[in-house]
Amino acid sequence: MSSPLHTTALHEERTSHWTADLDVVVPVWNEEARLGPTLTALLAQVAELPLSVVVTVVDNGSVDRTAEVVDVAAETAPGNARLRLIGCSRQGKGAAVRRGLLASTARWRGFCDADLSTPPSLIVPVVEQLQQGDPIVIGSRRAPGASYVVAQPLVRRLGSLAFRAFTSPLTGGVVDSQCGFKFFSAEAAEAIFPRVTGSGFAFDVEVLAIATRLGYPVREVPVQWTDDAAGSSFSLWTHGPRILSEVRALRSSLARVA
Repeated sequence: MSSPLHTTALHEERTSHWTADLDVVVPVWNEEARLGPTLTALLAQVAELPLSVVVTVVDNGSVDRTAEVVDVAAETAPGNARLRLIGCSRQGKGAAVRRGLLASTARWRGFCDADLSTPPSLIVPVVEQLQQGDPIVIGSRRAPGASYVVAQPLVRRLGSLAFRAFTSPLTGGVVDSQCGFKFFSAEAAEAIFPRVTGSGFAFDVEVLAIATRLGYPVREVPVQWTDDAAGSSFSLWTHGPRILSEVRALRSSLARVA
């Protein structure tokens, strides 16, 4: 099995002189089973962009073959793109995303989930909006034109409605705070993410709440969402109380954002 440390150094060397317009961060933890197809799909999509692109995989302490999968995928990167792997010692998706975005020097940067619940083709309209000057562009399952490829169970839909009602005052009326596809101008990313402290389920809410406090508008782009229920560890009953607790704590901490 490849060493994550060795692979990180290898890909840093390949990208050390690469100036990227766009950086796509993919946070991972033991994702060897689905990371290969995800990276293949992402690289195929960014190959069509008239931009230089880095896809940054942020490894959250994987003990599987994640690093080896990145090595293999890096050899297939198109001419306008590079693939790199960096580590993150702090646990949690939020910590990995923060690490990747703040390590970037790209003009535009954002993140997507490794399960590709949001299709990589969404990068095209997102980049168009960024190029037009929007500082924050996010995928939304609730924006006009969005759809679910597979309908969500009733309990999930009810839970989402309750969560949205609870968090909407914090996020400036964003109708979908939880879609794992969010992109930022460099200025917005560098203003928001040093202020982000959480890494758990309320991470996305915190990001959008800080953006709202700092005066950044958020544009929502409709997605065709595929819910990877089989690969998800999320349980409304198990994680719901924890999420509510995190959001309550967030309400208190936002008073310090300026």
